[in-house]
Amino acid sequence: MAVRMELSRIFIREMMDMQIIELTEVDGDRTFPIVIGLPEAVAIERRLKGIEIPRPQTHDLLASVVEHLGGRLREIIINDLVDGTFYAKLIIEQDGQEIEVDSRPSDAIALGVAQSVPIYVAEHVLAQTESDSSNNSDSSPDVELDWD
Repeated sequence: MAVRMELSRIFIREMMDMQIIELTEVDGDRTFPIVIGLPEAVAIERRLKGIEIPRPQTHDLLASVVEHLGGRLREIIINDLVDGTFYAKLIIEQDGQEIEVDSRPSDAIALGVAQSVPIYVAEHVLAQTESDSSNNSDSSPDVELDWD
């Protein structure tokens, strides 16, 4: 079963040069962190704020291709965690058909955030990250940016 989540924050660890997005459970209190690259963090921030740029970037291009082919991004599912790497699927509706496309979670979120596409995380992935985070006592960020 998948749990509905929403993007709640982006953390920046200045000393480690990495960005972390945090998803929060819609009907609960669990959180779900994902380490992402700087380009994805910038794309997510830009799309959240509705900042237009003169030429399309990769996420804009993919959104345009899906739309021009008569599709609609219905939801994002973070469906697996293997050896510390998260896996996701874009669920696209086109002509009454459901199409699943493999994706990195950060790319999927960057694509879907501008259109408020629902994000789901598989229960077994949440359970695994909860187990991992309880074993890591020093997980507080240096800088925290709230999007609320």
